[in-house]
Amino acid sequence: MKGIHIFLADGFEESEALVTLDILRRAGLEACTVTLPAEEVPQPFVTGSHGVTVVADMIWEDFADEVERGASAEDVMIFPGGMPGTKHLAACEELIEMMNGHYAEGGTVAAICAAPGLVLSQLEGIAGKRFTAFDGFEGLTAEKGGIYVKAPAVRDGNVITGRGAGCAIDFGLAIVEHVLGPEAAAKVRHGLMI
Repeated sequence: MKGIHIFLADGFEESEALVTLDILRRAGLEACTVTLPAEEVPQPFVTGSHGVTVVADMIWEDFADEVERGASAEDVMIFPGGMPGTKHLAACEELIEMMNGHYAEGGTVAAICAAPGLVLSQLEGIAGKRFTAFDGFEGLTAEKGGIYVKAPAVRDGNVITGRGAGCAIDFGLAIVEHVLGPEAAAKVRHGLMI
């Protein structure tokens, strides 16, 4: 899979998805949002956990048709938290299979809030990786050998995690630094006056 994609399911945490998207685009990265596979007629509309409806850049069916093999560290799959959105992401077998293939090919995975616990706990290769998550969602990943760190954002190789909505800027900046380097992240941070 080439590029940077944020996967949205009904009930996603709006700030974790949209603040991250904003940070990435401020850095000049071409990031886009993608829906999950549709049970009926595919729709680009996804409603967050606080009732905000957004139009995703791509529906799953179009995205899946464009998937290329041979991911690199600059190709990132991003999973926001929020309920029940994170449960929908974790239950999507196609998405989890794609995540594991992407990571095995050298791609980066990034998750925030509940997603490090529910989605990344299914990542083959999570053992020994440092991660953070929303309080109470660290258990499944820790059981698989992940090492929990209580911090706003944690990067360990090609795994990037964020703790929660209040840490979305730190999470987004960690992704920018991973893909473009510390100078690019510092430039975005300066532009945000933080």
